[in-house]
Amino acid sequence: MPKGKLFLIPSVLAENTAQQVISPQIREIIANTKIFLVENIRTTRRYISSLKLGVNLEEIHFELLDKDTPPETMSRLMLPLMNGADIGIISEAGCPGIADPGAVAVAFAHQKGIQVVPLSGPSSMFLALMGSGFSGQSFAFHGYLPIDKKERTAAIKKLEAESIREKRAQIFMETPFRNNQLLEDLLLSLHPNTNFASPKTSQDLTK
Repeated sequence: MPKGKLFLIPSVLAENTAQQVISPQIREIIANTKIFLVENIRTTRRYISSLKLGVNLEEIHFELLDKDTPPETMSRLMLPLMNGADIGIISEAGCPGIADPGAVAVAFAHQKGIQVVPLSGPSSMFLALMGSGFSGQSFAFHGYLPIDKKERTAAIKKLEAESIREKRAQIFMETPFRNNQLLEDLLLSLHPNTNFASPKTSQDLTK
């Protein structure tokens, strides 16, 4: 029996943007997939419903795949693939496996000879880089910086030094309720000649 395919399906970064950023290919795959591994079942159901694909959500099977999912559960979660059914992975926002769950499932699929199909869509990381004006030839993504103020300041200075030494753009992220504090720490910690870009303002900010 042929194995199913593992689709990595992007979701929207903001509400009411699906019509602009979710391609017909992604819509077709979602409409024809009956099993999904998702970061949040409730919001995924709402996302699929917003696409108005005419699918019956009661006929779709959802399983949780988040940062706390034990790797040893992969055999059970991916069993439908071994039996010929396709599975889609959808995280909370953007692309699965990029600062979001999905990598463990993809690694398992590769080990089992299952075809992995990544689908292009919105990614906050790449949109930030594209809109920054910084080098896209050499960049590094660091996820979240430390919450502790002293540790965060040290991390900022370390990334700044690496950026200067390697001529490399540094990308990191923060939750909305800590954005202002992060911006303040950047302004206080960075050298006056260091520029940084904030996707929220879509412009370079300097000290």
